[in-house]
Amino acid sequence: MQALILLLVILFAPEAGAEEIIGGMESKPHSRPYMAHLEIITDSGSAANCGGFLISQKFVMTAAHCEGRRAKLTHAVGTVPLPTRSAFIQPGRVCRTAGWGKTGVMKPGSDVLREVKLRIMNGKACDHFQLFDHNLQICVGNPRKKRSAFKGDSGGPLLCAGVAHGIVSYGRGNAKPPAIFTHISPYVPWIKKILKGD
Repeated sequence: MQALILLLVILFAPEAGAEEIIGGMESKPHSRPYMAHLEIITDSGSAANCGGFLISQKFVMTAAHCEGRRAKLTHAVGTVPLPTRSAFIQPGRVCRTAGWGKTGVMKPGSDVLREVKLRIMNGKACDHFQLFDHNLQICVGNPRKKRSAFKGDSGGPLLCAGVAHGIVSYGRGNAKPPAIFTHISPYVPWIKKILKGD
């Protein structure tokens, strides 16, 4: 068993929980072999769940507030590619996210991996989030649809054509889209440096 070291991505402090899949569907078994489910104990001593995704045999990428331990690699576990440093996701494009988070504001986390298709929005749709940064974050989810990431999905990937372009970060407490995802591209040089030093 190899040590699985978490590669933590710098995220802005969450404004409200946006870490669950709402309005999605159950993922087909083994269709997302790069997904990681992390059960953590927070600084306050309470249990929390996060998602993550394998980017190499030794590294899981997740949200900065999530932590993890060792994992056993098997034939059913794979990795997902990262974007180039200059990758830009065009507003209007439809991507996916996946996770084990809540399926509704008052509902518990899911026992099965779920996924949802979400539209990339123009950054102006997220200007109401005080900490939203167009250069480092992606505005995701059509406000007219009842589909979003939510509590428990934090750290999961935003997949566009099979490439992880974002990480579930935060959103509104009522789960109304859009939500904020950390944009991976600006961090690619740093990530590659960490991976080389593994």
